[in-house]
Amino acid sequence: MTYRRAAIPALIGGLLLTALLWWAGASADALRLPGSDGTLGPGAVAELQRWVAPWAYDPPVFLDSGAQASGYVPDTSGGDDRDHYSGLYTTGLQIRYGAVLLAFVLGALLLIRRLPPVRGRTTAAFLALWAWGAAAGTLAVAVSAPWMIASTGHGGYRFLPQLANVIAGGRQLPVAVSLVVAGATVLVARIAAEGAGPLPRTDVPVRAARLAATAGTAVIALSVVVLSYQPVAAALQEFSPDGGLLSEPGDLLRQWLLLGAWDGPAGGPIGDWLRYRASDVLLLAVVWWALRRLPGLLTRATLPAMAAGAVCATVLGLLAGQLLRIAVVQTGPRQGLLHSTAGIGIGIPAALTFGLAAGVAATAVLRLSLRSAPDPAA
Repeated sequence: MTYRRAAIPALIGGLLLTALLWWAGASADALRLPGSDGTLGPGAVAELQRWVAPWAYDPPVFLDSGAQASGYVPDTSGGDDRDHYSGLYTTGLQIRYGAVLLAFVLGALLLIRRLPPVRGRTTAAFLALWAWGAAAGTLAVAVSAPWMIASTGHGGYRFLPQLANVIAGGRQLPVAVSLVVAGATVLVARIAAEGAGPLPRTDVPVRAARLAATAGTAVIALSVVVLSYQPVAAALQEFSPDGGLLSEPGDLLRQWLLLGAWDGPAGGPIGDWLRYRASDVLLLAVVWWALRRLPGLLTRATLPAMAAGAVCATVLGLLAGQLLRIAVVQTGPRQGLLHSTAGIGIGIPAALTFGLAAGVAATAVLRLSLRSAPDPAA
């Protein structure tokens, strides 16, 4: 599929994702209406506010006229910098929306070109675009985070922990919105693919595909099994060399390196411990299965396509594990759906990091395996 044909659905999907996120953010005021608590319930309203707050244009309370909250640092010379800080906040949101549009369009352009949603590839393309939409939201939040931190008036204090805190927010809404966006993008891409001629598949030997999937999954397992082990994770979070503004990077390292958190069974039934670990097993299983199928689904198994596909596979595995944990572990008669999904999207920054590394490793092993494979004509 040519870039010209892939550009239209990618652009439409990016605009739709941006528009839906903006609409959800603009609807934040509706959650403050007096009747919202009675209709949805206080817990649901509070959870929805956490979903939309990172995408809302409403400035923080300490930037409102006349407000003086703990986060706002006034100008001691007698002036008032609220307008300046409010401008930084607005600029940060504009960068956030621009970044989510650009990130989704670039990723979707590559995915649609190498994984066109035609017969036999439609489901894979839909899942990849859903995962990429969630990843694009995380990238946009990360890119715009410095402006959001500066708008609080104390951006120079513990900058890296603040950066980690901002990046951790705004993850649930893109995950939900991307489901709709992926469906619309696939529909437009199928229309654009009509008349494009036969779209080839990469002929990959089964052994080479399995070796590549195993290599990529081993990279993901490094985060899931080794780095996410609580003693190791604690050592990462406590890593705080002297460096002034850039000191205490532990929280940020934890965000970008850990796909979970686990420890050995201690004092509880082994069955409960295994239920918690089932989500990690599912994550690795989804990644291996996706990487095993990916080279054969791509029209050409290039490094960028494999890397983007590995990121999508890791995000999908992460979401599948979190949904399993909600269904199996986080159960209770008084626990609402929104409260149960509060942890959805945790670990997507790490999925970006290790997904890219897994894609590179899988591509390298795949190419080495194909070079060492015997010639079919021999």
